[in-house]
Amino acid sequence: MARIDICTDDSLCFACSPKNDCGLHLAFEDEGDVTRTRFVPRERYQGWTGIVHGGIIATVLDETMAQWLWRRNITGMTAEMEIRYSKAVPVGREVLVTARCRSGPAHGLYQLEAEMTMDGEQVARARAKFLAAQNGD
Repeated sequence: MARIDICTDDSLCFACSPKNDCGLHLAFEDEGDVTRTRFVPRERYQGWTGIVHGGIIATVLDETMAQWLWRRNITGMTAEMEIRYSKAVPVGREVLVTARCRSGPAHGLYQLEAEMTMDGEQVARARAKFLAAQNGD
């Protein structure tokens, strides 16, 4: 397996860094085997007027799954992700995103899933495979 070089300075991560002026500023917490974040998307993240851009939704789902790994001392990179959008997310409305591991590691891959809900209703979900970093190989 090829070596993955992971940047050691994540201080400007678009998804989670408080230092990135245009970033999402996501903060995460764990409860048992679930990692979660709450997010209120601002107008700057819209696609259609008043609706959050699907790429931003994908980013939040992806980052929540990546954080599930990171918070368990596993460095991984997204290898594949499938997303299902079921409802438009209005700008300014809080969403809750949760992630959990489905399986892994098998052949260096972890399989995770994430769900985004608004007022208790699912608005998007994702399944992804993450490649565990092989540092030092």
